[in-house]
Amino acid sequence: MKNIPLKIIFLIIPLLIGVFIGKFILANSQPQDNFSKEVHESFNYQFISPLLECNSNSDNITLYPLKNSINHIINQEINSNNITFASVYFRDLNNGPWFGINEKEYFSPASLAKVPLLITYLKKAQRDSSLLSQKIINPENQEDGVSIQNIKPSETLLSNQEYTVEDLLKRMIIYSDNDSYNNLFKNIENNEILQVYKDLDIDISKILENSNGDIITVKDYASFFRTLFNASYLNQDMSEKALSLLSQVEYQKALVAGVPKNIKVAHKFGERKFLVTGEVQFHDCGIIYLPKKPYLLCIMTRSNDLNKAILSIKKMSQETFQYINDSLNLN
Repeated sequence: MKNIPLKIIFLIIPLLIGVFIGKFILANSQPQDNFSKEVHESFNYQFISPLLECNSNSDNITLYPLKNSINHIINQEINSNNITFASVYFRDLNNGPWFGINEKEYFSPASLAKVPLLITYLKKAQRDSSLLSQKIINPENQEDGVSIQNIKPSETLLSNQEYTVEDLLKRMIIYSDNDSYNNLFKNIENNEILQVYKDLDIDISKILENSNGDIITVKDYASFFRTLFNASYLNQDMSEKALSLLSQVEYQKALVAGVPKNIKVAHKFGERKFLVTGEVQFHDCGIIYLPKKPYLLCIMTRSNDLNKAILSIKKMSQETFQYINDSLNLN
C-alpha cells in the first residue's frame, strides 16, 4: 500500500468499515418467519424426534392459506348439515409453526382419554419395570363397555381371563377396547392420572362439573402427541413404544383416510353420543409422518350424524396433507 496516496487510504478505511457494519446489521435483521424454531436430536427411532431446543413465537403467516381452506371446509360441512361445529389444531413438527380454529372450545374426550391413561402407565413403568408384566383379571360381571361403543373393537376380552398390563394397553389403544380401559383405570390411582395432566399443564378442572361432559380443548389434547413426539415427558423408549401402539390403531376411516396408504399415522379417535340431546361428538387426533415434514393434526367435531362427522374429518385431513405435501415439493 506504499504507493497509494494517504488521502485515498483515509477514504477507503471508512468505506470498508461501513461495508462490515452493513453486513453485520443485515445478518441480524433478516426477515424471520414468525414461528417457533425447534431443533431435534437425530436418533434411530421410527416415531419420535427428541427435542433439544425450542424458541416459541406465534403462528406462521405461511399457514394462513391452509387455515383459510380448512375454515372453508368447516363452513361447507356446517351448511350441508354434516357437522354443527368443529375445532382444529395443526402443528408442523419440524419447526413448530401452528394454527388453531376454535381451539379453545371444550369437548368430551371420549376414547381420546385412553392416551393419557397409556402415558400414565408407561410413566409408572419407567420406575417399575415389572409393571407391564403384572396381570389383571377381567371380571365376569364387568360393566359392558363394548355395548356403548358405536365403533366396536374387533377383539374383546374374555370373562375371568388374566391379561398382562401390556396386553391391556395394546388392546385399549389398537382396538380402542373399553373393557381394557376400564380394567386399567380401576387398577391405578386417580391422582396418578391427574398428575400427568398437571405435569403437561392441561387444565381439566371442568371434570369436576361433569366427568362425561365437555372438559378438554383440541389444543390441550394435542399436547399429548406433541410431548410423545418430542420425548419430553416419557423417556425415549417409552415415547417410541406409545407412538408405535398408536400407529397400529385399527380404525382408519377419518384422519388416516385422508392421506395415502403408504404414510404412517399415529393417532387416536374418540366418539360419543349424548342420549338426552342426540348430539354426536367425533374426534381424531394424531401425527402424520409425511417424510421430511411430519405434522400434528387434531380435529374435534359436533354433529347429528356419526358417519357424516367422520367424512368431514377425512376431507380436512385430505386438504391438510395436499397442502403440506405440495409445499414440500415446491421447496
